[in-house]
Amino acid sequence: MVFKSKRFPELTATELYEILKVRSAIFVVEQNCPYQDIDAVDYHSLHLFYEEEGTVLAYLRAYRLSDDTVRIGRVLTLHHGTGLGGKLLKKGLAEVREKMQPRYILIEAQCYAAGFYSREGFRVCSEEFLEDGIPHVRMILEMQVN
Repeated sequence: MVFKSKRFPELTATELYEILKVRSAIFVVEQNCPYQDIDAVDYHSLHLFYEEEGTVLAYLRAYRLSDDTVRIGRVLTLHHGTGLGGKLLKKGLAEVREKMQPRYILIEAQCYAAGFYSREGFRVCSEEFLEDGIPHVRMILEMQVN
């Protein structure tokens, strides 16, 4: 299994296809939530993923909201309960810190996953809201300044 961190222009056609395939499998099919997953944000994102034999096993993207704030989204694992999600989040946060140097990282987490993100220091900063019929909360992580 290999960890990859790439900007959009660096992705191969196969990597992009596999990323979009797994995002559709999880967010559209598994969660039964028809929505337009492919958006212009991908062009400006840092794509972070674990891949094995050409299959994307875990993925997230990060993009700048402002000079000091990055948003993480589309966080997924192909196989749940393996610990790979935590590994991806930890490695992804380190990459975002190094390559994007934000003061804050925001995420809109599905409510059931808020504890997962809080283990890495995120804290809830909003009331619960519905996104595509699924309960979410906004969470923020303040990066430590060295």
